[in-house]
Amino acid sequence: MEHDQIQKMISEECDKVKELLLRKNEEYGDSAFFPKRIFSKASPIEQIKVRIDDKLSRLSNDSPKTIPEDTVQDLIGYLIIMKVAQRIHQ
Repeated sequence: MEHDQIQKMISEECDKVKELLLRKNEEYGDSAFFPKRIFSKASPIEQIKVRIDDKLSRLSNDSPKTIPEDTVQDLIGYLIIMKVAQRIHQ
């Protein structure tokens, strides 16, 4: 595989995650960054870390051949969301 092809694939995967995050943020509002705190009083960053832990747990419990693609994409998305939340809540 050529370098240019790999560069294109990296760009495509980044675009997919970006589109997913923007779509979900539109659907759910800014709830990851400013949660309602009805049950949990944890900070937004702590709540995001719990979601990341859940995704990592799911990855560790599945064999590499059965890991759903959306789990990997969700994990990447939550890591980006955490970076944005850290910028918001400095």
